[in-house]
Amino acid sequence: MANDIITEQLTGAQIFMKCLKEEGTDTVFGYPGAIILSIYEEFYKTTDVKHYLVRHEQAAIHAAEGYARVLDKCGVALVTSGPGATNAVTGIANAYLDGFPLVVFCGQVHSDLTGNDAFQEVNIVDITRSCTKWSYQVRDVKDLAQTIKKAFFIATTGKKGPVVIDLPKDILEAKTEFNPPVHPFAHPPIRSTEPNIELIRKSLSVLCEAKRPVIISGGGVLSANASSELTELAQKLNIPVTTTLMGVGTFAQDDETNLGMLGVLGNYWANQAVIECDVLFAVGTRFNDRIINPVKNCAKNARIIYLDLEPSAFSADFPIEFPIIGDAKEVLQLMLKDAYNFKSKPKISWIEEISGWKSKKIIPEVPSDKLHPHSVLEKIYDYTKNYSPIVATEVGQHQLWTAQAFKFKEPRKLLTSGGLGTMGFGFPAAMGACLADKNALVLDIAGDGSIQMNIQELATCVEYNLPVKVMIMNNGYLGMVRQWQEKLFEKHYCGTEISGPDFVKVAEAYGAKGIRVEREEEIIPALKEAIEYQGPVFIDFIIEPLDVVYPYVAG
Repeated sequence: MANDIITEQLTGAQIFMKCLKEEGTDTVFGYPGAIILSIYEEFYKTTDVKHYLVRHEQAAIHAAEGYARVLDKCGVALVTSGPGATNAVTGIANAYLDGFPLVVFCGQVHSDLTGNDAFQEVNIVDITRSCTKWSYQVRDVKDLAQTIKKAFFIATTGKKGPVVIDLPKDILEAKTEFNPPVHPFAHPPIRSTEPNIELIRKSLSVLCEAKRPVIISGGGVLSANASSELTELAQKLNIPVTTTLMGVGTFAQDDETNLGMLGVLGNYWANQAVIECDVLFAVGTRFNDRIINPVKNCAKNARIIYLDLEPSAFSADFPIEFPIIGDAKEVLQLMLKDAYNFKSKPKISWIEEISGWKSKKIIPEVPSDKLHPHSVLEKIYDYTKNYSPIVATEVGQHQLWTAQAFKFKEPRKLLTSGGLGTMGFGFPAAMGACLADKNALVLDIAGDGSIQMNIQELATCVEYNLPVKVMIMNNGYLGMVRQWQEKLFEKHYCGTEISGPDFVKVAEAYGAKGIRVEREEEIIPALKEAIEYQGPVFIDFIIEPLDVVYPYVAG
């Protein structure tokens, strides 16, 4: 009798774990539920993939994004069905709008029960369709390995972003022969267009001929790891650079030609330079309302060069003369190759004019015997700059004060929510950063309102000894919204005064260190104590409630 060949049969949960390992995933943020317990059984059996238990599913997604941002790799999160999946949606949308790669696995009820309002059933595929690159439910265990391979490929190629994979309970328990997945497409997609060399050369010639050029560096420069190329081109052609919030760090902020941020809450001189430039070169940024809305005559008389990976980024409402489609790193390298064949006109008088605008920089402060947030953050920067910290922020006034006070010299040091503006992002993102770079000093700059969005993650930090140092700018208000009420609604403060707990006692209750700072002379000792402490710390800075983010430009 011929010997039968017995092929190993694996459950869907076993295949899931095997595929994660093959993708190089060693860190997963998650929260269990009955539907996905078969996967947790596999976590129990392995030491190759570490699961970090968060205290809320939204935090799992933000932590995975923080991890992805620091390492420039795909973050992974796992949540259960129903509320587990819906709690994750804010984090998924945040990663989608800012363009960072995640694969989020959601548990789902048994396939036979879908569509029947089963317990903890939601159609997460449809819910997330508008805020993912791909959202898909696995319907056959034989397709699971290939689906996971495809998910990682889609998340990390082209314009990066999140993918959601829905995993019914029966798929995780069913068995099948495991075949290592191949490339997700039989024939890898071919780019529809190669970079247009002639258009690139024309753009470079226009930049060299310009008398008053400006470069805008956006998040696409970070995503493409093109910071060094952009810096070299700007320095070679002596062109001043302004950044979007997501582009902070892509051009060293201590460079004299760095104009800082532009936009609604950007620097006056950066906005003015964009208004008065004769050539504007925008790299990897959307001309959205936060950037051009305050600049009423944005580049009105300028020739515009626009470089983006996605053709859909080009707006018909904006007069772009040179639309370059391509990867920022590749196109900038092509420009640099040619740059030495062009003679660039001197830009000295233009840079001197911008310097004149800069010299008028004034940051008004409300007369107060309390701490002023901008000066607090400058002291935090001065004290920590030699550590080259990773700085996460929540969303609000403190986010903008941080972007102003910290001079980031390299990319992937600022983790902040740009497109969605998600309060509660910074603390879990900082947790992900701690795991991505275990030797880094990781700070979370927070407001007293935003820190309460995911304050429960202090338990996660204590459990895994993630030494995030949280700097709370405590002004008793939802400060950014209060600022709009002050400026636009005659100081009708409604719904913006917020009470909070004693953050020192909260930290101590979780088993972390809490420090309160109310006077100038307490700042440095508190920072020293926090950094020397081998664990998570809350520093509660009691600041002037009515200070405003300046420059202020009404959109």
